Amino acid sequence: MKALIIGAGGFVGGYLIRELNNYGYEVHATHLPSESIKDDCFRHVLDIMRKDDISKLINKIQPDIVYHLAAQSSVALSWKKPQLTAEINIIGSINVMESLPDNTRLILIGSGEEYGFIRENACPIKESEPPEPANIYAVSKVCTGMIGRIYHRAYNKDIIIVRAFNHSGPEQSEIFVISDFCKQIAEIEKGLRPPEISTGNLSAKRDFTDVRDIVRAYRLLGEKGISGKTYNVGRGRAVSIEYILNTAIRLSEVKIVHSIDPNRLRASDIPIIEPDVSEISDDTGWKAEISVEKTVSDTLDHWRKKI
Repeated sequence: MKALIIGAGGFVGGYLIRELNNYGYEVHATHLPSESIKDDCFRHVLDIMRKDDISKLINKIQPDIVYHLAAQSSVALSWKKPQLTAEINIIGSINVMESLPDNTRLILIGSGEEYGFIRENACPIKESEPPEPANIYAVSKVCTGMIGRIYHRAYNKDIIIVRAFNHSGPEQSEIFVISDFCKQIAEIEKGLRPPEISTGNLSAKRDFTDVRDIVRAYRLLGEKGISGKTYNVGRGRAVSIEYILNTAIRLSEVKIVHSIDPNRLRASDIPIIEPDVSEISDDTGWKAEISVEKTVSDTLDHWRKKI
């Protein structure tokens, strides 16, 4: 099998390269000129805003599966740069779909953020739940998924749409919550900052899945997923941000307190987001296997080595 990962220079890309390599794929991966890819694969520089370049690359490689990871994926940044978020996530994705041959499968990565303002008693959220996006990033992903379904129905494209919930692990940017907490703790342990962690809203509950489980789900969807379907990908059990923080603090080598930083509070926050993951389990046999505690522990160890 030949796979092309578009946008492999980000956090998930390296893990997906390794997952596919472990299962005998010929892996091609793209990155921006400002990025680099360390893992073993065929590397290509690509900007998804340049449609002709995407078409040329796909025609050259002729992949069996395309994994579209390229995105502006930060909710916080989407509040500050909504136009950039829309351009990359919507127009860039259309460019990929326009370049997709009829015999190539596309795994189109969306987000659990798409569900947004969830109805009372709607959790665990099924794929049939109407999206009510609460931020610009989520709106862009809802739009991309809707366009993907149109391309599948109207143009007979082999497209699977994924709504991936929060995922984390070693090497993730500190703009995301688990990595943020772990980096702060590693800095405290090294004496680089006072023994205090600044946080935003701690009561929100989110479904956190280890990135190594996430890329296994992506591989299995590429192999066994049903064309045209939308799949939730997540643990299926939400935990509070407070639980994540307390888990990280328990692993610390020093005593730590925390305080609320108003700059870390979002303009809009959803109390709980938790998916029903029975569809992907039924169709592929996938389920999350790595515990939240291990994800936090491994991420903390990563920052201890890096700092």
